[in-house]
Amino acid sequence: MTARRVPPRAVAWRALLGGGVTALMAVAGAGPAAASDTSATHAYIVANAKMVAHAATKIPHGEATLSGLLQRVRGECPGAGAKSPQNPESTMMSNEVIGLMVTSALGDDLPSIKAYVRSASSLRWSRGALNRTIRGYIRNVRTLTELRPPNVCADVRAWAATGYTKLPATTVAFSTRFIRAWVALGEIPSSLGPFESASDRALVRVAGKHESDLTEFEAREVETWGHIMEALELNP
Repeated sequence: MTARRVPPRAVAWRALLGGGVTALMAVAGAGPAAASDTSATHAYIVANAKMVAHAATKIPHGEATLSGLLQRVRGECPGAGAKSPQNPESTMMSNEVIGLMVTSALGDDLPSIKAYVRSASSLRWSRGALNRTIRGYIRNVRTLTELRPPNVCADVRAWAATGYTKLPATTVAFSTRFIRAWVALGEIPSSLGPFESASDRALVRVAGKHESDLTEFEAREVETWGHIMEALELNP
């Protein structure tokens, strides 16, 4: 496949802000189903691009938030999980720590994520499988926006108070819901490809760069997760 030349970012964002003239031209010359799919695809790509672009600008704030979270754990409950076992319950507690980090970082960008959910939820395609894929992803993102950061210090202490025999109900409820919904920000299913215009593809490329930046941010914060686990003296 011949590699496509990526237009300058200014061109891609002009397509976003101006409504996508190319997409509208495609709609005008297509049949009803194809026109609807093309229009929905353009709207979805715009919504996704806005979300990840805004989230990428929040990376420095997210880094500061997670650094502050580590310092808070070190100050409030160092060693709260001392001598805790390594078993399925410790894995669930570790998942709560991850969820605390994710929901705390997302809190810096909830308005733009919720705007994506609102915009994308109203879109429909003629292909049932595509609808299910996108609706499933939107459902997971919505769940992440609804989760509140858990009180890990209190939950680890409650677990320790039972002699590490029973996790608190708050940990079980949060961790189960979080792990099922945990997805990265930014999703462009490959099945949208047939309905993308040239300007849509350019915007996807721009969004892809922001998604890569977000992925790198998450990868860097694995070290912070390790420091929080060490501070709590928890096994994963």
